Amino acid sequence: MEIITTNEALKAACDRLSDAGFVTVDTEFMRDSTFWPVLCLIQLAGPRDEIIIDPLAPDIDLAPFYALMKNRKVVKVFHAARQDIEIFYHEGDAIPDPLFDTQVAAMVCGFGDSVGYETLVRKLTGGSVDKSSRFTDWSRRPLSEKQLQYAMADVTYLRTIYEVLAKRLTQTKRSHWVAEEMAVLQDPETYAMRPENAWKRLKMRFRGRRGLAVLVEVAAWRERQAQERDMPRSRIMKDDALYEIATQLPKSVSDLDALRAVPKGFSNSRSAASLMEAVERGLGMNEEDIPVVEGPEPLPAGIGPLVELLKVLLKQKCEEHDVAQKLVANVSDLELIAAHTEADVPAMKGWRRELFGEDALRLKRGELAIGAKGKRIVLIETGKK
Repeated sequence: MEIITTNEALKAACDRLSDAGFVTVDTEFMRDSTFWPVLCLIQLAGPRDEIIIDPLAPDIDLAPFYALMKNRKVVKVFHAARQDIEIFYHEGDAIPDPLFDTQVAAMVCGFGDSVGYETLVRKLTGGSVDKSSRFTDWSRRPLSEKQLQYAMADVTYLRTIYEVLAKRLTQTKRSHWVAEEMAVLQDPETYAMRPENAWKRLKMRFRGRRGLAVLVEVAAWRERQAQERDMPRSRIMKDDALYEIATQLPKSVSDLDALRAVPKGFSNSRSAASLMEAVERGLGMNEEDIPVVEGPEPLPAGIGPLVELLKVLLKQKCEEHDVAQKLVANVSDLELIAAHTEADVPAMKGWRRELFGEDALRLKRGELAIGAKGKRIVLIETGKK
C-alpha cells in the first residue's frame, strides 16, 4: 500500500494506472458540518497497485487523478458510485468514463436490491471486511495503520468483484443493461444543485398556489445560503420553518418572530432581510411561473386486479432472469402500465422492456396468461392476436 502526499508521487502513480485495464476507486469524506463534502482520502487499486491519496496533504494538486478519471482507456470501477462522482464533478469537473458500478451490476446479476459491498465481498471473494474503523473521523491526521487498511479494503476486494461480475455480464449478454444505467450516473444533470430546484427535495405536500410560490423561493434562498456559507441546509433553516413561512406568508421581518419553527432571534440576524426578499419574490411570482405539482394519478375503476397480475408477472420474470425487481419496476410503474397503452416509465424502455415490458403489454392484450404448474407460476400463450 502506497500513501501519496506529494504531487510527484501522485503523477507517477496515475501514469502507471493509465496503462491498467481498470482501476477500482473509493473515497472517504466528511460532511457533518458542511454543505460540500470534504474529501479526506481517495483509494485506488489497479491489478498490481494499491494506493491511498491524501487530498488534505499540503499543496497537493489532484489534477492527475481527475485526468485518470477521464481517461477513456481505463475502466473506473466503484461500488455505489453516486456520492463519489458528485465530489469529483463539483471539485474537479470530472465524471469517470468509462464507468462500472458493481452495485448496479450485482442487481442485474441477481444479488438482490441495493446489495451491500460486504455482501459481495463475502459471496464473491470469500473474504470479510473489518467494520471496526467505519466511524473514523477521516479528516484527522495521522490515521492509524488499521484505519488505512480498512479504507484500502474498499478497493482491493473490488478488483475480484469487478472481474467476476463483468464475466457474468458477458456470459449472460447483459453488459448493455449495465451500460444504460451508467449513462444516468454519467449525466452532469444528476449532480446539478440548482437553488431554483431545491423545493423538489422537500418531502411534504403543499397545496396552496401562492404558498407554493413562496416555498420555491425560500427553499432557493436556503440552498444559496448553504452553498455560499458551506453549511448543512438544516443549520441555515429546518424544513418545518420553510413550510411554516410558506403557510403563514409573513409580511415583514418582525412577523418572523411569531413563527414557531423559525429560530428565536432570527429576525435580528444578517439573513433575515434576504429571507423576506425571497418571500416577496414568491408573493409576486407570475401565476404561469408557479410550478404545477401533480398528485398521484387516480387509477381507473377496476384496475386493481390487473396491477396485481403485473406484480406476479414482474416477480416471475425477475426470478426467471435472476434480476432484482427494484431495478426493473416499482408499484407506481405497474399502475401506469395498467392504466395506459404506452406508459412513460423505465420498464417500457431499453433492456427493461425486453425483460418485462413487452410481456406486460401482451398480458394486457390477453395474448399471455398466468397459470400455476405445481408450485411454480407459468406463462401461457393464449393464441390471441
